[in-house]
Amino acid sequence: MTAHVQAAESPTILIYGDSLSAGYGIDVDQSWAALLQQRLEAQGYEHRVVNASISGETTEGGVTQIEEAISTFSPELIILELGGNDGLRGFPPARIKDNLRQIAGKAKASGADVVLLGIRIPTNYGARYTSAFEAVYPEIAEELDILWIEFFMDGVALNDDLLLEDRIHPNAKAQPILLDNAWPIIRATLDGR
Repeated sequence: MTAHVQAAESPTILIYGDSLSAGYGIDVDQSWAALLQQRLEAQGYEHRVVNASISGETTEGGVTQIEEAISTFSPELIILELGGNDGLRGFPPARIKDNLRQIAGKAKASGADVVLLGIRIPTNYGARYTSAFEAVYPEIAEELDILWIEFFMDGVALNDDLLLEDRIHPNAKAQPILLDNAWPIIRATLDGR
């Protein structure tokens, strides 16, 4: 009973993303979210990680569910990793940006800190679209004064040894790299920058 009460009182980190964070195609215990929980414990943080990521999720889906997620989990920190599916489907960058702004804004209004994990996409829709899509992340980060990383899949994308057979999703070997990519801004935010 004591452990349950302690866990309930631990500050929550909510991972709010898509298949890149949901552990798609691998054992969930191997996901970067599970590794984050282990690292936090090893480094003396008392936070509990809740992974609310959904494979296939878009920023539009994220907007419709963020209030419920905040209400359910009362997170201290939200790790926002959305937009890749929007970009792969050619959604207008302005709409993606507005959705991310709404999600992060609602998170901040609840008192939660937010970190943003930037995504890059293949140039299928041309250089102009790709450039506009990738500009969304630094613009949102600057506008809302949140820490961000440029490319969550840095060191993983295009490396067949680190991807599932679909050549899109990270495999189990890639998960520590994803955690290392995200960790500096997570730690900086938890430590008050």
